[in-house]
Amino acid sequence: MAHILGAEALHLEVPTKTVFDSVTLGVDEGDRIGIVGRNGDGKSSLLMMLAGRREPDSGRVTYRGGTTIGVLDQADQFDDGETVGNAIVGDTPEYEWAGDPKVRDVIAGLVADLSWGAELESLSGGQRRRVALARLLVGDWDVLFLDEPTNHLDVEAVAWLAEHLKRRWPANQGALLVVTHDRWFLDEVCTATWEVHDRIVEPFEGGYAAYILQRVERDRQAAVIEQKRQNLARKELAWLRRGAPARTAKPKFRIDAANELIADVPEIRDKVSLQSMAVSRLGKEVVNILDVDVSYSDPATGEPREVLTDIEWRLAPGERTGILGVNGAGKSTLLGLISGAVEPTSGTVKTGKTVKVAQLTQRLDELEQHLNEPVRVVIGRLRTSFTVGSGSKAQELTPGQLLERMGFTSAQLSTPVKDLSGGQKRRLQLLLILLDQPNVLILDEPTNDLDTDMLAAMEDLLDSWPGTLIVVSHDRYFLERVTDQQYAILGGRLRHLPGGVDEYLKLRQAEERAKEAAVAGGGSAGAAGGVQASKAAQPAQPKLSGRELRDAQKELASVERKIERMQRDIKTGREGLATLDQGDYQLLNAEMAKITALEAEVDELELRWLELSELLG
Repeated sequence: MAHILGAEALHLEVPTKTVFDSVTLGVDEGDRIGIVGRNGDGKSSLLMMLAGRREPDSGRVTYRGGTTIGVLDQADQFDDGETVGNAIVGDTPEYEWAGDPKVRDVIAGLVADLSWGAELESLSGGQRRRVALARLLVGDWDVLFLDEPTNHLDVEAVAWLAEHLKRRWPANQGALLVVTHDRWFLDEVCTATWEVHDRIVEPFEGGYAAYILQRVERDRQAAVIEQKRQNLARKELAWLRRGAPARTAKPKFRIDAANELIADVPEIRDKVSLQSMAVSRLGKEVVNILDVDVSYSDPATGEPREVLTDIEWRLAPGERTGILGVNGAGKSTLLGLISGAVEPTSGTVKTGKTVKVAQLTQRLDELEQHLNEPVRVVIGRLRTSFTVGSGSKAQELTPGQLLERMGFTSAQLSTPVKDLSGGQKRRLQLLLILLDQPNVLILDEPTNDLDTDMLAAMEDLLDSWPGTLIVVSHDRYFLERVTDQQYAILGGRLRHLPGGVDEYLKLRQAEERAKEAAVAGGGSAGAAGGVQASKAAQPAQPKLSGRELRDAQKELASVERKIERMQRDIKTGREGLATLDQGDYQLLNAEMAKITALEAEVDELELRWLELSELLG
């Protein structure tokens, strides 16, 4: 493949340390590279040097002649008074940008809900981030450098961005380098991973899952990496292999090697012990939300606006649930019902007598009163020990050991809280909450400012926490990793998602198509206005006759039976592969082809199941 850019002997120092020492790299046409590593190890510095935004102390970066480069910084900078439309398309006439399919796709995918003439100063951080992304992606670039592109994006926007980047260039053309802590995004988009550590850049094949596997293999062979980090990587791999079947089907993941590697790794959570401990701490009743409606007064009109409708949810002891929904859907209101901060307009919320709720918010309020105190003093004041694990695996940790487990060094224990990085403050905030021993824990966007290793450490800590866990997060990987089930707020109602995040995205796409169809039926109103209006109308619910209703119910039951039967056949087929002659490649390929065909048929049946479920409400 053709060479695009090269870096030779890059050396970079900051006042306290050497960041890179003689790093040599190359980027070719078709490369899709994810850059990972601990906070402070130089990921963003590397990206900006390769993009020409930062000069190395020595060494050089060269580009193929005529190469065009697009860069997304962590900070979204705009001119004063600039509007959404002007920021994205500038002075380009509407007939030009509205006639470009790529520009229309970017606008529809990222900013369709924003007013074209809104000033950027009036937007939230997440909205400004989407505008900055749209401004970059409407351009034509040979190479894109993206620094934390998924920050502040919701699950749908992250899924759209991943799909856009996968089809932005033809195969073996263009190049992408991205720094992100979003592990699902890395796995979905990237075909190579660079790990930045110890003043070097180490390349790996494949996305995040393949990188984890290779890193564990490297650690086992070298036997020089710390045991704690290795164990976390092994545990991460165990979840990738066992807990997410869709990932294991990807060719990037060498399944035989993974099976051998994790043969002796137990399940990530001892659910029986955790459930038993949760019941003993909570009793059988946690929080029961019964027939609840919540309305707020609209500040513009003074009229009541219904946020949540007919919510019925009985939280169980030890339940681990993720909540999905677009911004403004009512996620924070739902969390407020659980914590007691929000009173229902109608219905009742019953809280168990022994329930102690704690919430990790997006803000850092818990640290405000401790800003001038050393970390060791803040932690030591609360408790002298903390129990991790359950049953025979229970372990007592001191505050210092707990801090070390979450990535704090001995030197950092004497650091005042105000001098910690954003990621360190986030970890300390979680530890303060856990040391207070709540039995219902609400996490609202807990992954902000954390690198992939620290996210794995947080997940490891939560695996041994015995209580009811409610998580709201746009980090799809984290959400699927720490929760056992997901719900979505759609149209003000709470809906269970047996198919997880994939089902949620399909439901949202169906909802958007219905809205667009409703708008199209009522006439169109110009390019920009039409894009915004597609988000506004509510889909009309089809009315079924008695016979149609019965037919749909019968088909739904039939589809469910077929899915169950075919999943059993797939399981039997996979187990049967082990009994075949492993040297008979023709037979093995034929059996795998049968299994693959069954899996494809199950995918189609699941889509039909979703359509019927929507039809029946």
